[in-house]
Amino acid sequence: MSFAVVFGVFALVVLFIFNSLTHSLCLKTKMEKEKQMRVFRTINVLITILLISSYVEVITVL
Repeated sequence: MSFAVVFGVFALVVLFIFNSLTHSLCLKTKMEKEKQMRVFRTINVLITILLISSYVEVITVL
């Protein structure tokens, strides 16, 4: 398997874990639906940026 495929699977697992943790946070704090959507969107965008930057950094090293 190529590195891109392995990293893609890793990225999906990371996004799934963070979404699960965010969902637990929203349930425990009894957050409103509108606020939950903003929290999910913000966290997903930030994690995606982190994953893309780490992918680019690893590719430049290889």
